[in-house]
Amino acid sequence: MSTDPDMLVAIAVSVLLVVGSIFSLLAALGLLRFPDLYTRMHAASKAGTVGSGLLLLAAGLHALDVAILLRALAGFAFFVLTAPVSAHLLAKAAHQAGYRLTNLSVTDQLPLAKRKSGSL
Repeated sequence: MSTDPDMLVAIAVSVLLVVGSIFSLLAALGLLRFPDLYTRMHAASKAGTVGSGLLLLAAGLHALDVAILLRALAGFAFFVLTAPVSAHLLAKAAHQAGYRLTNLSVTDQLPLAKRKSGSL
């Protein structure tokens, strides 16, 4: 029983598309359902990064060209390195600007860290 390489690529692309779409859907649902700015940013940065990265890898693999696949891998690495860092910096700036956490949040650790370091 031999397997066709084109069939293996098609299955891999299909799996990447479905999993990437699920992560992107979960990121969108998180944006709609989470109560405050910080949890929404978390959903968008984590699940959105994984979802868009997997969709990009699926597109690169579907092209069946090494150069395009390498560009897709570089784009995926760029997503993974930049999206969570930028979301963290935006959340820190929002906290400093006065956006408060929802009442459902257990603790706000940023003021505690400032008091311990003595920068207040």
